[in-house]
Amino acid sequence: MKILSSARARLTAVGASMLVLGGCANLSADGGLNEVSSLTGARTGVAVQLSKEAPSDEERARIGALLGQPLTPDSAVQIALLNNRDLKVALAELGVAEADFVQSGRLSNPGLSFSSVSGGGVTEVDRGISFNIALLIALPLRRGIERNRFEQGKLAAAQQATATAGETRRAFFEAVAAQQTAEFMEQVNQSAQASAELAGRMQAVGNWSKLDQAREQVCYAQTIAQLARARLDVTTTRERLVQLLALDEDQLAFSLPARLPDLPKAPREVSSAETQAFVQRLDVQIAQRDAQATAKALGLTRATGFINVFDAGYADKSTTGSPRERGYAISLELPIFDWGTARTARAEASYMEAVHRTAAAAIRARSEVRQAYATYRTDYDLALHYRDEVVPLRKSISDEMLLRYNGMLASTFELLADARDQAVSVNAAINAQRDFWIADTTLQAVISGGPTKSQMSPAQ
Repeated sequence: MKILSSARARLTAVGASMLVLGGCANLSADGGLNEVSSLTGARTGVAVQLSKEAPSDEERARIGALLGQPLTPDSAVQIALLNNRDLKVALAELGVAEADFVQSGRLSNPGLSFSSVSGGGVTEVDRGISFNIALLIALPLRRGIERNRFEQGKLAAAQQATATAGETRRAFFEAVAAQQTAEFMEQVNQSAQASAELAGRMQAVGNWSKLDQAREQVCYAQTIAQLARARLDVTTTRERLVQLLALDEDQLAFSLPARLPDLPKAPREVSSAETQAFVQRLDVQIAQRDAQATAKALGLTRATGFINVFDAGYADKSTTGSPRERGYAISLELPIFDWGTARTARAEASYMEAVHRTAAAAIRARSEVRQAYATYRTDYDLALHYRDEVVPLRKSISDEMLLRYNGMLASTFELLADARDQAVSVNAAINAQRDFWIADTTLQAVISGGPTKSQMSPAQ
């Protein structure tokens, strides 16, 4: 009886400790969003408190105020981080990861058993309560694994937010460039129309050949097609921006700047960019976290590979007319058929997979930084070349052509043809400036957050 009392006391202490441990895990007040917001702000340069809920009245008022003025790259990113629905999905998934982490700190409910058998004037009653001791032993390790996964979920949410910011900046620059191109093509179309009409009148009175008149007419027809495509690009790029900003129908009347931002005075010189990418990039950190979590899972597999089910509990038995009997019950799964070697081998293979994935992410990060910086410098040099060389030369030619026209040394058609040539150069300059700002956005992304979805795809 003394042995039974001692065992009962030990089991009672175990049960009490399990209740204490199971009650320690609670959901956090912010769900990890404060840290995600901090990580995102450090990588995008835009401070916004992220939320998995629909925008509040205060946030909607803030969005309305930003839309009431011409958008800037930063204000567009602010709206996207507050409003983008795909980002809300990622932030909601973070809540799932936190719930799993909290659940990992809670024990399974104890099992209760009760039976009553009557016969021959005798009633036998069995009562019992059991706990899974194996889960209690593995609780700290299992909780550590889920904590690591929760931290990994924060990094994944921050990566999604950073990618959303990068895509928004790209869409902003494409929309502004499309609008700027369309406005310029309107002027080109008007010049081509005037040239075609003049050629038609001169051909009608016999002062212009039918061949020359047809050439002017086809030029006008081509500018009509180019203008139509430019107008479509305005709609397409604007709608892409609307999708990222997640705007409602009553918010579509926002305005964009008339032109792209000027080039910086000097290109960005990125020192130790590859090292920065290895330290700062969220996808590399996620891979590292994954390797750590897998390593802990390997430890858990080894700890529970032999004893997979180990239940212990308190038993109480009473029979009519006999003293009450008390004791404890233990159930153990014997490793006769499954010694856990396959589970351990699977965990080890998964760990090596995670290690190689981390190494691959680091190699890819360094390569993407080198590629992004090469693209950035090339696009900067090209945009600078168009701004300082091609466009000024074209303007000089146009000025000279105008002087010749005023001196009756050049015809109207030569003047209009030169205007069309100048249009080609100006459009190329706009596209080069757009490509530079997109390359700048990509470079920032690959150094800190990771590649954007359309990182290496050329702008259309």
